[in-house]
Amino acid sequence: MPELPEVETTKRGISPHVLQQRIANVTIRQRSLRWPIPDNIEQILTGQRITAIERRAKYLLLYLEHNTQKALLIHLGMSGSLRIAKPDDAILKHDHADIGFENGLILRYSDPRRFGCILWLDTPPIENKLLSHLGPEPLSEEFDGDYLWQKSRGKSIAVKQFVMDQKVVTGIGNIYATEALFTAGIHPNKAAGKVSKAKYALFVADAKRILERSITQGGTTLRDFVGGDGKPGYFAQQLLVYGRKGEPCPNCATTLKEIRLSNRSSVYCSQCQK
Repeated sequence: MPELPEVETTKRGISPHVLQQRIANVTIRQRSLRWPIPDNIEQILTGQRITAIERRAKYLLLYLEHNTQKALLIHLGMSGSLRIAKPDDAILKHDHADIGFENGLILRYSDPRRFGCILWLDTPPIENKLLSHLGPEPLSEEFDGDYLWQKSRGKSIAVKQFVMDQKVVTGIGNIYATEALFTAGIHPNKAAGKVSKAKYALFVADAKRILERSITQGGTTLRDFVGGDGKPGYFAQQLLVYGRKGEPCPNCATTLKEIRLSNRSSVYCSQCQK
């Protein structure tokens, strides 16, 4: 599924084309996503100008000029994407919604599995139940080794599951948790409460470095993901262990192993990660 870097890449890709643009029309072809698209979404959006686009975790928030404390919330689900289209571009099977602008461009939402959502938030986003419980952003100053160490005290849950808990830190998904645990030398099944402060500091530094590099390179190419320009990301070419079960460890050549934690694959090196 699109993870934080893919969503950030999408935000950066669409922003130059839609910011400060007035919405001329809205076309909904399929309302049955994870939650139904509101029946009045066309009325709410048409005629308004998009004044800001923010990302919170894996959600995109589009703010309008007459509703500055409210926002259109978009989530890409498991396989969704947003792309910039032109009026004569072919409409594909899973293109469920279009937001058309007066400049002639279209923000097109596609979602083969329909696990994403397009919702109008009637209250400030920070108060919404989808966002209010989320932990700090992983690239923020608030997220550091001391913070993780304090949050983990007394916890027996596997560290991989701990750092993927959105209440602890938001936006570190399976791919990036796997990579950062490897580079920090932490076994994914180790109890979160037994990881040292020094190791958490390494994990945070590595997670930030990996996420920033992924964002710079356009996100990770996985299945159906494409960025706002319709092009896939390229970070997958640099993944060290994710998806490489049975291959030699890039550090010590030991065969990489795989375990499953909460039905998620976790590849690791038994020699490098303790």
